[in-house]
Amino acid sequence: MRMALRTSTSAGAAARMALALAAWCGACATAPALQESGDTAFVNVTVLPMTGQGPMSDQTVVITDGRISAMGPSEEIEVVGDTVIIDGADKYLMPGVAEMHGHYPQEADSQFTRDIMYMYVANGVLRVRGMQGGLQHLPLRDSIAAGEQVGPRLWVSAPMLHGRAVTEPAQAESLVREAAAAGFDHLKVHEELSAEVYATIAATAREVGLPFSGHVTNYVGLYGALEQGQQTIDHLDNYLEAMVEDQDQIADLGLFDLGRLAGQMDDSRIDEVVAATLGAGAGVVPTMALWEGLFGSRTGAEWLALRPETRYMPSAMVDAWVSAIDQRVEQFGADPQAVANILALRRRVLKALHEAGVAVLLGTDSPQLFSVPGFSIHHEMQVMVESGISPADVLYAGTRAVAEFYEATDEFGAVATGLRADLVLLNADPIADIGNFADRAGVMLGGRWITAAEIDAELAAIEARAAGNE
Repeated sequence: MRMALRTSTSAGAAARMALALAAWCGACATAPALQESGDTAFVNVTVLPMTGQGPMSDQTVVITDGRISAMGPSEEIEVVGDTVIIDGADKYLMPGVAEMHGHYPQEADSQFTRDIMYMYVANGVLRVRGMQGGLQHLPLRDSIAAGEQVGPRLWVSAPMLHGRAVTEPAQAESLVREAAAAGFDHLKVHEELSAEVYATIAATAREVGLPFSGHVTNYVGLYGALEQGQQTIDHLDNYLEAMVEDQDQIADLGLFDLGRLAGQMDDSRIDEVVAATLGAGAGVVPTMALWEGLFGSRTGAEWLALRPETRYMPSAMVDAWVSAIDQRVEQFGADPQAVANILALRRRVLKALHEAGVAVLLGTDSPQLFSVPGFSIHHEMQVMVESGISPADVLYAGTRAVAEFYEATDEFGAVATGLRADLVLLNADPIADIGNFADRAGVMLGGRWITAAEIDAELAAIEARAAGNE
């Protein structure tokens, strides 16, 4: 499915040089230093472990050197020495979540980039799979991993492979090999790739061991992408097109042409696309909230009123989002029933994929139209629940499911001894109400405890910078 317009800050050509990284932002620099042993303990807290076990009440979780060193009933865990105590009474401790379709600003060494990274962390998003990267993002990734600046752990994509830029198989092969040699974590495939170029990307990526994910080019289609090993299908791209009987109509179909085919989509084919996805072992990153904004009938001004977090983004960018939404409403809003049908079908497809056991992974395409980094995860969670996925399973989609996807369950994605202490402390139970994930008492990033007050102070500074007042 083609997407003609993109207003993300990450748009543009990837830089070809590695940039030095600046110091931490002020709020992050004030976070307490780690102690040599028994440094921090959450006591009397309810743990949501994300390991398949239910909530565990009245627990003590001890953090040493950035990892969970001990946990168990508070009456059985003795906290000694100079341990910093965090009172978890009436609170809920869970792993931070991942954003599996995010973007980083192209200028990696900038205050704006540091602000974007902080907004992710402030909202408990402690890992981000970038989907439009460049060489300049590799030192950013490594600096965050080394604890030299505050931000979520990053998986960095090579510059995206789009059919308008990558037109020959030899060119595609060269780009994939260069990406592997440079140390990128994965590839992003986009629209308009020819079948021959896509096949070359897939074959070369398999040879060099570099996963590839993203959009589904119409010239290959959903089944072709699954057969050739695309790791994730993002945005549920081409799922609805695969349900159209006359596939000759699909090749040149643009994103906002989809409405005219709404009546030709055969619901009975949902089982077929689900079975193909499951058989291929692929995951999906549905980005439901964004797509409902793209296809919905709300104007830019209406979305602006619904997304107060846009105050943390530069005003020029937000103005561009408003304009883009208004253009799309004008272009696509002529048939509201077609819009409703498409959105309802996407929700049914998502629910069917989840119920069949396909790896559904949390992602929002931030920053994108009214998809503000970190904050957007809360909207995505809500739409997934409205689609028929339980709050517990939505949380799993952002935590343990991501660790399983990366075969890294011994590293992150749960509250368990030995895992990284990338944690979120919540004031209320998100399993009872998914909206409670937004009510955070603080975030622990690799053992660094950042309180809600510190987070709010830094967000206020980000807001001032976005408004041009700092």
